[in-house]
Amino acid sequence: MKTLVDINDSTLKKAMALSGAHTKKDTIMLALEELIRLRLRQKLKGMAGSGVMDMGLAELKESRQRREPIHKGLKAGRE
Repeated sequence: MKTLVDINDSTLKKAMALSGAHTKKDTIMLALEELIRLRLRQKLKGMAGSGVMDMGLAELKESRQRREPIHKGLKAGRE
């Protein structure tokens, strides 16, 4: 989807430098992905102790280890 957005040049340049992204599009996509991950992580933290998730720390770590190879494969496919 094409979208026209007015973004401050110096902010975008700083984001490109920090992210190591080569294009403006890559920088913006990375920023959006980071925002999504951050907000989902905050949501999970907010659910701690609510009984919605019935997993302990050990199970969460095990789940993350199973997911990491999948996520690495998805990232490699985008490059």
